[in-house]
Amino acid sequence: MTQSPELSFEFFPPRTPKGAETLAAVHTELAKFEPNFFSVTYGAGGSTQAGTYDAIKEMRGRGSNAAPHITCVGASRDYIKETIQSYIDLGVDRLVVLRGDLPGGMVDRGKFKYASDLVTFIRDEFGNDIHLEVAAYPDFHPESKSPQSELENFKRKIDAGANSAITQYFYNADSYFAFLDEATRMGIEAPIVPGIMPITNYATLVRFSDVCGAELPQWIKARLRQYQDDEASLKAFGFDVVANLCLDLLENGVHGLHFYSLNKVEPVKQICQAVGYEQG
Repeated sequence: MTQSPELSFEFFPPRTPKGAETLAAVHTELAKFEPNFFSVTYGAGGSTQAGTYDAIKEMRGRGSNAAPHITCVGASRDYIKETIQSYIDLGVDRLVVLRGDLPGGMVDRGKFKYASDLVTFIRDEFGNDIHLEVAAYPDFHPESKSPQSELENFKRKIDAGANSAITQYFYNADSYFAFLDEATRMGIEAPIVPGIMPITNYATLVRFSDVCGAELPQWIKARLRQYQDDEASLKAFGFDVVANLCLDLLENGVHGLHFYSLNKVEPVKQICQAVGYEQG
């Protein structure tokens, strides 16, 4: 399969030498799909920024296009500028731009209250040579006041200069397509790439979904609860759900798929192969 629709994978930075070895092995295997890019997260207030930088440097040294996450809440303009410049010095030309969550106990959001503020700052400081990805929420961000306010917030990020968006993960394709339709009606033409979360663990998925506001349909939750003590059945069911979701999205012309890998290779690899992506 050619790299259209595009393919990308997200990692989190390792915290131990063993984690670094695991990530290197996962990256090597997933790089065989020749993805458009890999992204690497970092925590609130840049709590894992050093690990993110090291992971990006390592992947770029292996020949991969790698995009760091940049979060702005609680950060100064100088810190953001220096951080981005350090990535540009590595040859990075793509950033995933997010507001981020306040670290525990922090009240003041600092100079950047919203991701749109950060997009504006990056464009003002660094021009248009960097590709900026932002987040989109088909199931709506837990802090949004209404679906309309969520769309308006998203439009502000695009109008500020974002090139494209990656969605929070979802399991109801209708919510994604409805969001896409509403964005189009608002004049948004930027690609909105679906974020895909493989299903491998019941408790972890429920916890993630509660925190980030992603809707976990009741029929999926009920089956996962049924299989939570049967790992093989749970993984088989999760594979079917996510593979069918991806096929539905691809058949309806999405720009690409972005996988939240959780630094695991097999769940992502199996789904990619099942929907037609081939390793080189």
